[in-house]
Amino acid sequence: MSSDDFSLHTEECEQFDDGMPTTSFPDEVSSVEDLDCECWDGFDSLAEVE
Repeated sequence: MSSDDFSLHTEECEQFDDGMPTTSFPDEVSSVEDLDCECWDGFDSLAEVE
C-alpha cells in the first residue's frame, strides 16, 4: 500500500468534515511526516497522537 492509498486526518480537521481520529496507524506511517494533511502539523511526533 502506498501513502496515496489512504488519508488520515485529526478529528478537528478543518479541511475534511469527516476527520478520522486513530490510535492505530497503518504500518506505512512511521512518523508525522508520513501524514500528508496539514491538520497534523501541530504534532511533533506520533507519540503525541497515540
